[in-house]
Amino acid sequence: MASNLTWTTFSSPPRFYALAGRVLPALWLVAVMSAIAGMIVGFGIAPTDATQGEVYRILFVHVPAAWMSMLLYLAMAGWAVVGWAANVRVASMLARAIAPTGALFTVLALWTGALWGRPTWGAWWVWDARLTSELILLFLYLGYIALVEAVDDPQRADQAGALLALVGVVNIPVIYFSVVWWNTLHQGASISLTASPSMARVMLWALGLMTLAFWSYALAVVLTRTRAIVLERERHATWVQVLVRSGKREASAGQGGAP
Repeated sequence: MASNLTWTTFSSPPRFYALAGRVLPALWLVAVMSAIAGMIVGFGIAPTDATQGEVYRILFVHVPAAWMSMLLYLAMAGWAVVGWAANVRVASMLARAIAPTGALFTVLALWTGALWGRPTWGAWWVWDARLTSELILLFLYLGYIALVEAVDDPQRADQAGALLALVGVVNIPVIYFSVVWWNTLHQGASISLTASPSMARVMLWALGLMTLAFWSYALAVVLTRTRAIVLERERHATWVQVLVRSGKREASAGQGGAP
């Protein structure tokens, strides 16, 4: 039976709902444990930076948040286009579920960037290329959310949202390469695939742990939200009715057995 599994095996709502429910506890555990470890290493063990002092520690939150804001947008746009082009309902639901979490990470990146910029640049905000393009990313997330919520028909809403998300993808390389294409105040990449790390190994460990925490948190929240969207859209399906009835029976049994 395992040999019959393909990438479309869990594209049906009931199978996706069941799979997501099984992996969620592990994701939450990894998110909590890696966040605790990352905070301990980053804020308690990592040495003070010779140039920026203690303020540099904001990067352990700022950098993973900025990475997640871009990666989640690409994931949102990808799933939205798959749902639109291949008529895969769960893909469109995933896109909707990703948007609020992506917007959250974008706000976090902008906020921590402002906290970092004040002592470093002497200003909370400057119209730097990277900061401006990151702000545009937030508007793209909010625009996608507003658009899909404004259209009553879910299918039409998913199609319109997919088109907007696809157009907005052009902003991602602008954000990433802005420090290369233009002379900006924002520092260059914290980690480069073509150059040796410019920070101590313990700092890299802290950054890696916080990135893992953010990844796990994002996956857990997105899957939880997607399951809720699945139940809402499939509420008239037989499998959802069976699930609701079994939940009511369990709740009644629990109340009946209480002292």
